[in-house]
Amino acid sequence: MRKMPIGIQDFEKLRTDDYVYVDKTELVYQLARFSTPFFLGRPRRFGKSLLLSTLRAYFEGKKELFRGLAIERLEKDWTPYPVLHIDLNVTNYTDMASLEAGLSENLSAWGEDKEESAAGTLATRFYRLIRKTYEKSGQKVVVLVDEYDRPLLQTMENGNAHDDMRQALKGFYGVLKSADRWLRFVLLTGVTKFSKVSVFSDLNMLRDISLEDAYAGICGISAEELERYFGQELEALAEKQNMTCEEAAAEMKKRYDGYHFCEDSEGMFNPFSVLNTLSKRKFAHYWFETGTPTYLIEQMKRDRFDLLRFAEGVEIPVRSIDDYRVDGGNPVPLLYQSGYLTIAGCANGRYRLDFPNEEVRYGFLEELLPYYAYRPVGQDFFADDFADDLRTGDVDGFMGRLKTFFAHIPYDLNDQTERHYQVVFYLVFTLMGQYVQAEVRSAKGRSDAVVVTRDTVYVFEFKLHGTAEEALAQIEAKGYAIPYEAGQREVVKVGVAFDQAERNISRWLQRR
Repeated sequence: MRKMPIGIQDFEKLRTDDYVYVDKTELVYQLARFSTPFFLGRPRRFGKSLLLSTLRAYFEGKKELFRGLAIERLEKDWTPYPVLHIDLNVTNYTDMASLEAGLSENLSAWGEDKEESAAGTLATRFYRLIRKTYEKSGQKVVVLVDEYDRPLLQTMENGNAHDDMRQALKGFYGVLKSADRWLRFVLLTGVTKFSKVSVFSDLNMLRDISLEDAYAGICGISAEELERYFGQELEALAEKQNMTCEEAAAEMKKRYDGYHFCEDSEGMFNPFSVLNTLSKRKFAHYWFETGTPTYLIEQMKRDRFDLLRFAEGVEIPVRSIDDYRVDGGNPVPLLYQSGYLTIAGCANGRYRLDFPNEEVRYGFLEELLPYYAYRPVGQDFFADDFADDLRTGDVDGFMGRLKTFFAHIPYDLNDQTERHYQVVFYLVFTLMGQYVQAEVRSAKGRSDAVVVTRDTVYVFEFKLHGTAEEALAQIEAKGYAIPYEAGQREVVKVGVAFDQAERNISRWLQRR
């Protein structure tokens, strides 16, 4: 078995220790030819740190590390430049003291002497270090900033600390504009672009390549790269899972592919999940095992985000997708930038967003379930149990389980009750999709939900202000079941009534 670079973020270590490397150096060369300062936003664990390490090795002139890679035939010069690499991943940020300590440590590591480290603000020290590095080396300076926004993301729920850090980082990063005459290349990476009212208001000279087609593949793994670099690992995975290679590749695509960083761009696989799957020869939600950021959940709760938008279609103006504001009341840009939604289409000046793949869809909704269904965190929900009932044809068992599920929701009815319970139905049926073909319908003229098992198609209609008989009658009158009646599976129509007084399912009827 070859060595998979799981968690390897140092390019030199990756190359010298013989890890598998997906060659991105042609794009590195294309990017490095410019002197324009750049910003690149990508989700966590998507290869940003390795990209910066690769750029560092390139600008330091370590030609031997690039032997056999695409850049070897492109680059003829290999002039070394001084590189100042600031890594904000190494510290947890809770207050200004932690930020100042983290930045100060980076400045000291670059060669700032002790006397200078005590003189002036962090911004002043940064400016002075860039200038002195240029004067000492006679070469312009390369500045690489890894996860520039980490302090801001970690303090999003602490308003005072967040504001203080935002102002401090605004001044610190603003040095890059003032020191432009001494800079050869600048790249900042992060998850979120805090724009307009925050850090980026002073960095208006940055070229944001996050949504540029030319750099859509600079992080992540394409389908062609998966096949070219990991063919033997795919074969081993297929053998372990009793699949053909074609079936294993299709399962990989369904679970981990689908990230689009501009409209009509090639889909990209999540590299962290791909490498773990190929190494362990087992499919799992590897990206989600690293944790969903609490700031994202809290933001959605605070803004009362309507999960039915996932079923009905999430849209956002093109100009707003990278304009996230903490107090903006719209978490959609954050959902996109964090990797939970991706670009699925573009028309009339608006992006249509959707989950990129099954890992994100099911992992994310499972994470949200306790907050939207008001179930205590740690109280397990087993979607497979619901699916088993329908696989065996036990409609009464399924509905009884659903009724028990609703009985645990301590929720007082109000004017938004119907929408709220629609959200719960959406969560239950969507999460069943891991085990059976389940889909929540949102367009008019369609049933509320459809579940397809090996032998049966179930067509559901729910009535909050009506009877089970009326729900069944609507299935018949609207012809919801007609598209499935020509197939080989039995069609079962299920009408469900929801009782407002009891705040639960009151009755259901099925017709075969």
